[in-house]
Amino acid sequence: MLALVVLVVEAAAAFTRLGAVGFAWLTGGSIVLLAPVVLLSYRSWSRVGADGITICWGLGRGRTYPWHEIRWIDVRESKGQSSSSYAVRMFLESGRRRSLPGLYRSDAHPAPDFDEQFQRVVNWWELSTDPAARVRPSKQFRDRLTPAVLGLALVFVPVAVVAAVVLVVLAPH
Repeated sequence: MLALVVLVVEAAAAFTRLGAVGFAWLTGGSIVLLAPVVLLSYRSWSRVGADGITICWGLGRGRTYPWHEIRWIDVRESKGQSSSSYAVRMFLESGRRRSLPGLYRSDAHPAPDFDEQFQRVVNWWELSTDPAARVRPSKQFRDRLTPAVLGLALVFVPVAVVAAVVLVVLAPH
């Protein structure tokens, strides 16, 4: 609701500043840029069946990952300043990870059946694989890379580079 109010206020400000023609161009450009993203998001899905997990990110028929290639399934929690989001992901024998589109929960996307859907995926996986083939992957650097850490890195790395350049330029030759 708040986003809609902000959007209406911005549209009114754009109309008064840009006029009808400028507003029409801004609106049309926004629709052209956002429509493909919304369409891809709407068409993204995951399916679970006897042959494995099929995921599609909006284009084509998707790709099926057979059960014997899937080593682990879990939920990744990403914490922001005042919110958290949860996404189901699978770990493949190649070491790659894949998030399952459509199996996601956050404050903006509550998904009341998230836990049931996650359990459904896990049940299929457990029924379709040998327990010895289920191997929890070790934590990697990117598992520790939270939005807060990334934000700090994006601030401090450029500052350090600028400081080093200034020191080199100001150093006596």
